[in-house]
Formats: sequence, structure tokens, C-alpha cells
Amino acid sequence: MDHSILMLDERTDLVTKQMLNNVVKRKKKYDQFKQKHLLVMSATLFFSFCYLVYLYITVVNPYSYSFSAMFSAYVNNILNLYFLIITLGTYGLMNLLREKRDKAEKEFHALRCEIIDKSKDLWKKEEAWSNRHLVFEMMKKNFDINLYHENK
Repeated sequence: MDHSILMLDERTDLVTKQMLNNVVKRKKKYDQFKQKHLLVMSATLFFSFCYLVYLYITVVNPYSYSFSAMFSAYVNNILNLYFLIITLGTYGLMNLLREKRDKAEKEFHALRCEIIDKSKDLWKKEEAWSNRHLVFEMMKKNFDINLYHENK
């Protein structure tokens, strides 16, 4: 469990601390997938740009007088196949990571909304209810998790 969540004294019980810890884990998982997706998306754009420049230099520019000559030059060069496989592979990986990122975001958002909906049950005591904003501020400051509103 995270240190700042453990340091919440009487304001929260163990169940609430565990729920807060789970939402932090989901947030970290979502952030990791978001970073990986961004990295692979950048790599896909880079490989696509390099592939198009390579095609222009090796196929289009020298053989622009005839489509059949361009097609023959494209098919005869084995590097075109490798570049195509790399580009399509990174594109597929980008889509896979986007799906995983979206799933992780839905899980994170659902758990965050559950904490917001059950806040009256989690902070039942009057003193705990009046001090819950301190917990919410700590979550916002330390983990960038907004527990005040359900909207993102």
C-alpha cells in the first residue's frame, strides 16, 4: 500500500484505504498504457514517414515514367517487404495498446466513480465526513485523482 494512503489515520478505515490503493493502482496502470501507446504511435508515424521517403527515393523518383516499372522495382526489392512488415506491425501494436489503454481507463474511471458514489458509506462518522476533503485533496495532489466529481 502506498505510504501516503497508509498515513491516513482515523479519517479512513482499512476498507477505504484498500479502495483508495486500488484506484491508485488502476491509475498507474492506465498511465503506463497511455505512455506505451503514445510511444508506439510515435514510432508508427516515424516508420511510416521513413518508409514513404524510402519508397519515393527508390521506386517513385527513378521509375516515375511507368507504373509497371515502379511495380516491378517495388516487388524486386526485398527491403520493401521488411519495411512494410515493420510499419504494419507497429500499427497493429498501436491499436492493441489503444484498446488496452481504453480498457484500463474504463476500469479506473469505474472504480473512481464507485468511491465517489459510496463516499457516504465510507465516511460514516460525522468527524470523518467533515475531514474527507483532506483525503480527497491528498489523492488529487499526490496521484492526480479527482474524487470530488464523477466527470473526468
